[in-house]
Amino acid sequence: MKISLAHGSGGKLTHNLIKELFLTNFLNPLLKPLTDSAIINLIPQTLVSDYQMTDKVCGNQETVGTKGTKIAFTTDSYTVTPIFFPGGDIGKLAVCGTVNDLSVMGAKPLYLSCSYVIEEGLDYETLVKITKSVSETAKNSGVQIATGDTKVVEKGKGDKIFINTSGIGICEYEFKEIQIGDKILLNGGIGEHEIAILTARESLGLETEIKSDCASLWNLISQVLKSSREVKFMRDPTRGGIATVLNEVTENKDFGILLYEEKIPVKEEVKGVCALLGFDPLYLANEGKVIIVVASEDADKLVNVLRGHSLGKDAQVIGEVVKTPAGKVYLKTKVGGTRIVDMLIGEQLPRIC
Repeated sequence: MKISLAHGSGGKLTHNLIKELFLTNFLNPLLKPLTDSAIINLIPQTLVSDYQMTDKVCGNQETVGTKGTKIAFTTDSYTVTPIFFPGGDIGKLAVCGTVNDLSVMGAKPLYLSCSYVIEEGLDYETLVKITKSVSETAKNSGVQIATGDTKVVEKGKGDKIFINTSGIGICEYEFKEIQIGDKILLNGGIGEHEIAILTARESLGLETEIKSDCASLWNLISQVLKSSREVKFMRDPTRGGIATVLNEVTENKDFGILLYEEKIPVKEEVKGVCALLGFDPLYLANEGKVIIVVASEDADKLVNVLRGHSLGKDAQVIGEVVKTPAGKVYLKTKVGGTRIVDMLIGEQLPRIC
């Protein structure tokens, strides 16, 4: 078997590669959940009472008790063509992506690492522009770039620039178990990031005004978590889209998910490009969206919270957790039919994130 681009699409081949190769070889209690960030007990609970941290370390005069002993830790690598696209660039993408992977775990993002792999021949001014974007996005996201690294590879051995970011955040929320009847929320239109990248490739000859939804979600998510103690799950649907995320949620579970097509927000321009090229928006990548599973009684309240924020003004309840069929995701179509929504086997588009 040869590794193909589809192994990085976020669909079934990615899922199988992770489970059959990486999880088999790296398996440990921290990695096993396969969440966007690992949750780590920084200080073993038995030692907390004996562990004192002064203001020189913590930035305040409080000692560390049980509060703040769990951290979220994540890493991701970014490659995108073109490196500048409507609504963002590879630098903004790298910061937002890692901030969001911490945020959806209920962790306040604090620190990032940032490492560049630069292809020989990249214009210095391009590097300056990307670095300023990283700096500005980090500042706006409330995180500090704490460490990093730089490597340069020979011309033709890279794609202008690759960026890796790792992040650390403090856990501020503990999720409850998903139950039958819980609602599925989404903060806005899907597919905008992937379509923005696609149309930015001049060779495709497509012209639209679609911009990537690339954004840091912690401010929005923190408001959600302050408004409800009944949030069961959150995930940012990047590669593989909302279809892949929800299939991961239901895999080997005793519940399923029913989506309502008419409730899933998709901008008309995104629909148009998808219709032209034969793509399904459910599988398109996003960089500023969050899927939230919440108890039914808090769903309407959280939709209002989301709509009160600039990143959630088009929020909707898009589905619910159902008893049967267990382990599957189904879509109730606008015409009244029902179809299975499975993981993407290959990939719809060339790699975009």
